Amino acid sequence: MPNSINIALIITSCLLFVIMLWAAMVSFHEKEKRAFSRFLLLSIVLPIPYLFLALFKIDFQLPTAIILLILTYGSLILLLIPFGRKKQQPVSIPSHQIDERDTMFSRNELIPGTETFDNYYNRKPAYKEVDDHFRAKAGLLKPGSSQYKPIPFASADASFETIGALRKQVNGSVNKNITKTNPDEIGQYIKNWSKKLGALDCGIAELKPYHLYSVGGRKERRDKPVVNQHSYAIAFTVEMDKEMVSAAPSASIVMESAQQYLESGIIALQVASFIRKLGYQARAHIDGNYEVVCPLVARDAGLGEIGRMGLLMTPKLGPRVRISVVTTDLPLIIDKPLHSHSFTDFCTICKKCADACPSQAISFDPMQNIDGIKRWQINQEKCFTLWCTLGTDCGRCISVCPYSHPDNLLHNIVRVGIRNSSLFRKFALHLDDFFYGRKPAPADFPEWAATNSINL
Repeated sequence: MPNSINIALIITSCLLFVIMLWAAMVSFHEKEKRAFSRFLLLSIVLPIPYLFLALFKIDFQLPTAIILLILTYGSLILLLIPFGRKKQQPVSIPSHQIDERDTMFSRNELIPGTETFDNYYNRKPAYKEVDDHFRAKAGLLKPGSSQYKPIPFASADASFETIGALRKQVNGSVNKNITKTNPDEIGQYIKNWSKKLGALDCGIAELKPYHLYSVGGRKERRDKPVVNQHSYAIAFTVEMDKEMVSAAPSASIVMESAQQYLESGIIALQVASFIRKLGYQARAHIDGNYEVVCPLVARDAGLGEIGRMGLLMTPKLGPRVRISVVTTDLPLIIDKPLHSHSFTDFCTICKKCADACPSQAISFDPMQNIDGIKRWQINQEKCFTLWCTLGTDCGRCISVCPYSHPDNLLHNIVRVGIRNSSLFRKFALHLDDFFYGRKPAPADFPEWAATNSINL
């Protein structure tokens, strides 16, 4: 057999060994036991056919070696080249505004026996029976819930309490002396500064009516029409810690959600205050005090697309983020939406979130025409009832999503392939199922918080 073929076989075997071993080490660092063991096994198994053909003489050795090399590198090229990319299409625009009073968080605040409670269910009687189900459960962060642990729950509650103390700071006085700014430069400064403050990403959109709730539904804003005359919306995303999310639906997920709602809220409060000091109107939109639908704003600001689970799917971390927003009349240059079909195409075939959802609140069906746009819609009543059973915000859909893997070279190679090739999307899904499991079990509660010296 020609030396060139022998060399190609040996080089290929070495490359496969090194790549699989590297992937195993990355998985070990990520505490992914299944992926680690399988990558490690493949680092031994995959090089064998190439080394065998290079070192031992067999019948039809040369044609077998050539076919093996062609299949190997041909498959690699086929998977990595752009294939089946669809044309971009305009962003879907909802036909009407959402009434915040119909969201589960607002309905959860209704107190039986009060006039507000009676008025709402007289107006929306269809919701009464389904809402009685979640009210019969222990409730979020409550003793008696299935995931109740006093120390982690108290930690999460402390974060939410801190957010509550900040909610009145979303607005403030505006400096009467206007500082003239360049829209492009000030926008770039805000993006850079927000990342310095801890944001994963930042984008700017033109504020549209469908971004705003029609009527407020939380606390003192309840039953009041939402009036916001600002022209622009600045969206921020912050990362949720992978280790905390992977243990969902345990108490770690609600600890992390609360912490990142707080972190994203602080960024929004700082940026809004900064803009007001420049002499322009600005309002922060943070947990419990939103006038806007954050995922829609973030989508239009170019930070991601809306996925099957109804959450923002970001290019770097998928749904493993939390969002805050600042609306303002400060002149800014808007960002372009992603218009990326790769997210919706992948969500269409993946369905891991639907498989893993304990409440079966996520649809397996294709996107439907809802409110004038083609999208998926979760069953929010089923989802929230489970939350009240668990005592946490579950997060299983986020934890199993293939996009939620860490932002590193190994997973970014896969993300690039998913973005560029419809063929690679199918391949990547099978790989994710093989290495991580179709319905991966929740990870262990983070070791740093799982001390036995206190009553967890």
